[in-house]
Amino acid sequence: MSSTPSFSALGVPSRIVSVLAEQGIAEPFPIQADTLADTLSGRDVLGRGKTGSGKTLAFAIPVIARLAGALSGGSRRAGHPTALILAPTRELATQIAAVIEPLAAPYGLKTTTIFGGVSQSRQVAALKSGVDIVVACPGRLEDLMKQRFVSLDAVEITVIDEADHMADLGFLPAVTRILAATPSGGQRLLFSATLDNGVDKLVGRFLHNQVLHSVDEANSPVAAMTHHILEVTGTDGKRDLVHKLASGSGRRVLFLRTKHAAKKLARQLTDSGIPAVDLHGNLSQAARDRNLAAFGAGEVRVLVATDVAARGVHVDDVDLVVHVDPPMEHKSYLHRSGRTARAGKAGDVVTVVLPEQRSDVRALLRKAAITAIPVAASAAGETIAQLVGVVAAHVTPSIRTEQAPSGRSTGANAERNRARRGGQRTGERTDARPARGDGRPARGEGRPARGNGAPAKPLAVGGLVRMSQAGAGRRSGGR
Repeated sequence: MSSTPSFSALGVPSRIVSVLAEQGIAEPFPIQADTLADTLSGRDVLGRGKTGSGKTLAFAIPVIARLAGALSGGSRRAGHPTALILAPTRELATQIAAVIEPLAAPYGLKTTTIFGGVSQSRQVAALKSGVDIVVACPGRLEDLMKQRFVSLDAVEITVIDEADHMADLGFLPAVTRILAATPSGGQRLLFSATLDNGVDKLVGRFLHNQVLHSVDEANSPVAAMTHHILEVTGTDGKRDLVHKLASGSGRRVLFLRTKHAAKKLARQLTDSGIPAVDLHGNLSQAARDRNLAAFGAGEVRVLVATDVAARGVHVDDVDLVVHVDPPMEHKSYLHRSGRTARAGKAGDVVTVVLPEQRSDVRALLRKAAITAIPVAASAAGETIAQLVGVVAAHVTPSIRTEQAPSGRSTGANAERNRARRGGQRTGERTDARPARGDGRPARGEGRPARGNGAPAKPLAVGGLVRMSQAGAGRRSGGR
């Protein structure tokens, strides 16, 4: 019998317990079990835990419990939310909202997301109609505060998620200004893997009489994660090895350094019969959402990404992470690797190393406190076969190349053009500010989230176009 206390024993309201049970979540993870008693009692909490440890539920539950019963639709004030959750990327903000919304529904609490890269019109409309919980990225939230569309004077509970990544992206000055705009007596919860780069100053200024809960050492890897260093002799060998690693039937995430390389590899994999989608800053927000939804729904099993996805993708059951290009620093290695071995499950992490990268990778692993013995590898090796597992069936790619009567390109070319234009607007930053302030909808804004009998929408697959409907709008929340 498990010695972990139940959600009910920790004081979680029965309606929330019922929703968790419907999702198959029967007992809390360690960071949830450690923090819930304090967060539910109203204490400020500093939670430190590795990626994939269950931090989202650890703060989602007390946010809902705090607001439950305290508000009704009649007392909700337009533009004055009572709970604020700050996240460093729009992908993470979207997935936090996906976790919170089912918990909020039984109480009639309304949630909205606020982030850049899309038109602000939907966000402004939601604020004007009145929302209880705002999940936001700092840049766009500050914009809306300056335009007086939102005030934080009624916020009762504030959460800063992935505070260390906020610092890495240079958001701490904005986070500081935002927190200063919330009532000083409100409850504050801060979750971070590390306390460097100014996060400790944020804690010192805004958390009062806080309780520290650390379920593992800062920067520690997940225990169920196995690390492999595979050395190849040249670019041809690297290409063959990467294609082989991508060919398995389970979900896998491949990381590259540049947007162009990610797009190119996704296209090459798709052309070779391995359906893949890309995720990077040159995609419009609508294309990002579609590709991530397709990966989360299992329509495709390979996601090729830049570091924009290292923190923002929380999809269960990723079997393998491949560092096709080794990251520049050890934090990126840990965050990329954290896409697998989530929620207590096992996973493998592979770093592909060319001869000229050996010394850099050695230093990287040393800083990350990872022990792995480099081995010479080829696509035909037994070690690779074990990592790949069951090879998935070949899928013939479908490409549309016809020209519209007006001479404008359609299908793949149109999607590439849309992605290119979207990249010029947003760049690689994942909390980009809006490119235009005239209120006109951004491309893709306001489209239906999922197929409901409407014509299928094009899914960007490595710069190609594949028609898909079944999973186009599903979001993967994760714990």
